[in-house]
Amino acid sequence: MLVVMQHGATKEQVERVVKTIEDMGYQARPMPGAQRTAIGLVGNDGRVNGSRIESLEGVAHVIHVTKAYKQVSREWRPENTIVTIAPGVSFGGTEVHVIGGPCSVESEEQILAAARIVAAAGGTALRGGAFKPRSSPYSFQGMGKQGLELLDLARRETGLPIVTEALDEEGAHLVAEYADCIQVGARNMQNYSLLRAVGRIGKPVLLKRGMAASITDLLLSAEYILAEGNDQVILCERGIRSFDQLTRNLFDLTAIPLVQRLSHLPMIADPSHGTGLRDKVIPMGRAAVAAGADGIMVEVHPNPDRAMSDGGQSLHPEQFQQLVTEVRAIATVIGRSLGAGVAAPADAARMGTPAHAAG
Repeated sequence: MLVVMQHGATKEQVERVVKTIEDMGYQARPMPGAQRTAIGLVGNDGRVNGSRIESLEGVAHVIHVTKAYKQVSREWRPENTIVTIAPGVSFGGTEVHVIGGPCSVESEEQILAAARIVAAAGGTALRGGAFKPRSSPYSFQGMGKQGLELLDLARRETGLPIVTEALDEEGAHLVAEYADCIQVGARNMQNYSLLRAVGRIGKPVLLKRGMAASITDLLLSAEYILAEGNDQVILCERGIRSFDQLTRNLFDLTAIPLVQRLSHLPMIADPSHGTGLRDKVIPMGRAAVAAGADGIMVEVHPNPDRAMSDGGQSLHPEQFQQLVTEVRAIATVIGRSLGAGVAAPADAARMGTPAHAAG
């Protein structure tokens, strides 16, 4: 249930509605807007007496939210939520951002080279796995904490904010010490204890769609995070399982405008995992931006042929540059712009401050 206050409702009237909701045994979430305040009622079990709230002074009307994913729904919040992972890097507005980097952190030399490639091409955030969930227990699982430390080193050198994955609740707290945005991967989209944990941590979260998840499944998973008080969630389409074996996954472009109609949360796309084929990443990256994605996440490696994971879908440096150039042009055509990113570390050094503090 969503209580919409009248234009000009007083602070006392808002507080009266909040207290009434709490007296009824539910949680109240005030959401001040540019014109008026809305108050969300959390925990509605279908037995809420809306007339009791509608009769209070300052209440314009009550909206019964019909979606199971209440706080994620546009019925709950009509305007877009802007998720900022670092100064100058915000998702959900008019800017489109490119997150680039290798599948996994492999060495200091590799991640620094990748970060320089991303920054030089115009990318605005660095991705790289320190912890890697792999289908086979014998595959490379990542460098763990050492990988996080190397990501921090790359951030200090280039100024790029870090997006990296957490696999469990304990790991989420460690990742939060280093990352600017905690990724919850496709395999963990319905790991509800992890979702609640990242919700309580409060840092921005990038939530990837599961390999066999419906749009409703994705939005309900996001609801777990918002239910813990964290609305800084970026959703990501990364392809779903299909019967066709010619690509790694079926890249669901329709999910982008569909989610944006249903939810106020920003939506990005990962054409690397969405296709699993290097030569399909650039065209699908272009298509995602044309479809309205708030950003794309792309794998790029200094030497894909020597990558320890996902080398076959990782772009070469010159291909990543090509992709950034082309999506910039597409963003302009549809009335958007490519994000400019963060200040160069050299500028920050001249001011006597670190480029970006860890955590």
